[in-house]
Parts: sequence; structure tokens; C-alpha cells
Amino acid sequence: MAARHGFVRNSAVFLGGSMSRQDGPGRSLAEKLDHLFAHVTRRNGTEFTYEEVASAITAEGVTISQSYVWQLRKGKKDNPTLKHLQGLADFFGVPVTYFFNEDVSDRVDRQLEYLRAEQARLRELAETDEVRLMAMRAGELTTDRRELVKNLLDVVWRDQQAMRERGSKQD
Repeated sequence: MAARHGFVRNSAVFLGGSMSRQDGPGRSLAEKLDHLFAHVTRRNGTEFTYEEVASAITAEGVTISQSYVWQLRKGKKDNPTLKHLQGLADFFGVPVTYFFNEDVSDRVDRQLEYLRAEQARLRELAETDEVRLMAMRAGELTTDRRELVKNLLDVVWRDQQAMRERGSKQD
């Protein structure tokens, strides 16, 4: 899903870092915001800068400074307007209730962790010689031929899934 500010949100290619959950009554706004910075990242896994976040939110009509974003993340300020929270939520691709509701926060954090794990799995897979060779050869095909290869892969994948299901039913 493309964000209005030009960044891609809710995409596995942006997620990185590691999950760490503190026990207790609930995390502060600063902890939740820090968690989003650490887990919703650029394609290369680096965090967005305060300037990037503030500029993107401001471009959507909600004026916010990079220093205010920093203060919120560090816990120096803890009472932002709803518009600021909505801007932050939109930037990071989470519902604004992420900042208010622990059930929502927990659900979103589980989704982020799943996406991060999938990203790592896909990155590992993409580094294999077989996948690189297939991608290189596919790049030399016409659009029609690539579509045929994609359809063939879908058939093979569904067949493998069916075999796995039959195997697990026999256990």
C-alpha cells in the first residue's frame, strides 16, 4: 500500500529490527513510537529520520517539526494533538488506536513481527543461487512468457501445498 507521502507502508520490505516487549500495565507513547521507528523502516532496514517523518506529515497538512517528533519519541513531550498522532499513525501505516489501545498495539506488533520474519525468510531465499538464476532468466523473457512461468509456478506451488496437507493428515 503506497503512502500519500511517497513511502511504502505495511510492506515486509520495510520492516526490520527485533521485537522486545516490556511487561507491565502498558507501554508509553514514547515506547510505542520508538517501536514503530525500529520496525517500520526503509527497504535497507534503516530507520526514517525525524526530518523525513516530520516532512511527510507536514506535506499532508499537519504541521509538525522534527524536534517535536524527537521529543515525542524520547518521552520529553507526551501530550500530542490527535492530528499529530493521526499523522504519525498514517506515516507508519498503523491505526491511530495503536497509541491508545494495548490490544490494538499488541495485534499490530505481532503483525510487524510476522512481516519482519517473512522479510528475513525471503531475503535468505533470494540469496540462493537457484533463485538468482531463475530471476536472471525470467528477466530475459517477454512479458507473455513471464506470465506463463508465473502461472506454472502457481500450479507447482498449489500441488506442493496439497502434498503437504495430505502428509500432515497422515501423521
